[in-house]
Amino acid sequence: MPLYEHVMIARQDLSSTQAEGLIEHFSTVLSDNGGKVVEHEYWGVKTMAYKINKNRKGHFAFLRSDAPAAAVQEMERLMRLHDDVMRVLTIKVDAHEEGPSVQMQKRDDRERGERPRR
Repeated sequence: MPLYEHVMIARQDLSSTQAEGLIEHFSTVLSDNGGKVVEHEYWGVKTMAYKINKNRKGHFAFLRSDAPAAAVQEMERLMRLHDDVMRVLTIKVDAHEEGPSVQMQKRDDRERGERPRR
């Protein structure tokens, strides 16, 4: 089955348990349609670059899935209809990376490129 990565932004006035409940809800939608969530991460409340629906902040969540295209389309459809979800991004990938995503890594653990000195 194809591999996908999904990023979801939920409204800022939700509690963190409600935001994690959304992750579980959409994970069950995928599993009901023949797919599975390989890994999920809750990134927390982050400030966005611009307002979306009059909100400056949002709950960010990241999902890695192994699902048929029909299951992903159904999950995206339900996410777009859900009142608490503001934005959804789905990307098809060749392989899932091991370990935590870049957002969850500590700043010191990330690889830093040397800047040229002037």
